[in-house]
Amino acid sequence: MSQRAHRPRGLMVIAAFKLLKGLALLAVAIGAHSLMHRDISAIAEHWVDFFRVDPSNHYIHALLERFTNLDVNKLRNLSIGTYFYSALLLTEGVGLALRKRWAEYFTIIVTSSFIPLEIYELFRHATWVKVLLLLINVAVVAYLFFELRNSKHLENGL
Repeated sequence: MSQRAHRPRGLMVIAAFKLLKGLALLAVAIGAHSLMHRDISAIAEHWVDFFRVDPSNHYIHALLERFTNLDVNKLRNLSIGTYFYSALLLTEGVGLALRKRWAEYFTIIVTSSFIPLEIYELFRHATWVKVLLLLINVAVVAYLFFELRNSKHLENGL
């Protein structure tokens, strides 16, 4: 069995992670797109009533306030940006799942390009979720870098 045919499980875990994030973002993009030209606050209030959530709850009130600030332009921008990021993640995930070398390089480039933004966001407002996502992305980049380096050594007979 060749080295290319037998790839470490870590690549499949990363591929699954990228595919899951890509599909989740695709759902968000579709949802944002479907909300354009609709009364968002009425829809949000409907779901609050449906789930019987206390509308005077601080978190629900903050969420409803954010929904009322969304306009068509913000929804369009959110939708376009989310579609684009979803496409990147799905491309990475499919390429890694198919064990394509270009996908490893592509994932390193794309994932590492977002790390400075994640660090900036940590300085703006640190949360444990942001720290966790940053650590996962750094681990993905490091893993793929070492995986590529090791596979080159094996191909060269070193």
